[in-house]
Amino acid sequence: MAVGSGVPNPLVNESTSQTSVSPPPVAIGRLLKVLGVGFGIAVGVGDAISAGILRTPGEIATRLTVPWLFITVWIGGGLYALVSSFSLAELGAMIPREGGQFVFSRRALGDYAGFVVGWGDWVSTCGATAAISIVFGEYSSRLIPFLAGRAIEAALALVLAITLLQWRGVRSSSRTQNLTSAVKALLFLGVVVMCFIVGGPGRPPAAASAGVPRGLSLLVAMVVATQAVIYTYDGWDGIVYFLEEVRDPGREVPRAMFGSVLSIMAIYVLLNIGLIHLIPPASFAGSDFALGLAAQRIFGPRGVQVVMGVMAISLVSGMSANQLMASRVLFAMGRDGFFSRRTAQVNPGGTPTVALFLSAAVAVAFIATGSFARVIAVAAFFFVANYLLSFLSVFVLRWRQPATPRPYRAWGYPWTTGLALAGSFGFLVAAVAGDTRNSLWALAMLAISYPVYRLSKALRQGMGDRG
Repeated sequence: MAVGSGVPNPLVNESTSQTSVSPPPVAIGRLLKVLGVGFGIAVGVGDAISAGILRTPGEIATRLTVPWLFITVWIGGGLYALVSSFSLAELGAMIPREGGQFVFSRRALGDYAGFVVGWGDWVSTCGATAAISIVFGEYSSRLIPFLAGRAIEAALALVLAITLLQWRGVRSSSRTQNLTSAVKALLFLGVVVMCFIVGGPGRPPAAASAGVPRGLSLLVAMVVATQAVIYTYDGWDGIVYFLEEVRDPGREVPRAMFGSVLSIMAIYVLLNIGLIHLIPPASFAGSDFALGLAAQRIFGPRGVQVVMGVMAISLVSGMSANQLMASRVLFAMGRDGFFSRRTAQVNPGGTPTVALFLSAAVAVAFIATGSFARVIAVAAFFFVANYLLSFLSVFVLRWRQPATPRPYRAWGYPWTTGLALAGSFGFLVAAVAGDTRNSLWALAMLAISYPVYRLSKALRQGMGDRG
């Protein structure tokens, strides 16, 4: 059922009968149930396939120069994402509420967990919007003479244009997301075709094969490379931010989520097969622009400009997806009393307008100050932690609410959910070990968040009493 004025908050723990304290509801308009599987796949592809694909192949090649090992980690990362999608699909079909993993954590683990996940998700998504827009601006300024030296202006223009388009309503937003994601997929598949038309050098140099790690060193190399791949796959779960706008969540959420993972996996695996068909992994090891090297082989000296053009067009899709998701997280937090309840207002087109413009304003502030780099680095900690809490939520809700209808039940539970949970824990440990400084910042923010949460709860309680 779509959200309307005065809809009560259903986040009640069935086993403990605890209900979150919220002030009286305000008129919030009405979300429109107009989205389906196509949009779910489009927003997942749009969010996942972004600038990361330029850097990750070079990172992996520094550790794995044997082609079949190189491709194995891309397949393995896709399979891990698929296993993870089984559990999130159960949560999405079971709890069809707007807001992403904020909703799942709050339902299963309480208000504080929801508070941490929601705020972290919103701020980091706004930071990602800024980062994608900056890359778009940099590429555009190098491709279009008029924009030379105006990368920031181009980035701000993109944010403004997408925000105004999304303000019109969810139908126009979904059409834009579907179109830009389809164009992105076709462009990347076109690059794959060109890789095979041009042909490659055949076998990698013998020296590269001789340097293959073995034993424990090989295991470590595979684990570290797989971590990089999984980060690059992130975004496949985009549909969970829009669950009250999906026509039939129980049926369409699992299909959209699996379709997203398989589409992203197909593009990534084919793209990397095409890449190593043209260039041995040892030749692009350490490069942060491996696709540019491939494009030079295909298109000659202008190859780098071709890849920049493909990426600039593709980044529009990623920026649009992040802006949509950020507004839905803030909408959900406002409705549930974790932010101003004005952010829960929806216009006749089904867009949470206040949440949209506030999210855009934060992205613009990040672009103007250049402060998004630290935000994204710190958010990497919360990115992994959010998945960990979501997988844990599947176990908690199976135990506390066994009678709650589940239109889709995670395939292979508890083993697949346990594997996803263990993987997330391992990646969290690796994130702390690999980026200790920013992880300490994240832990400090986590410590500060509790008194902020208590103050927020007291204010909400006071508002409820006055109401």
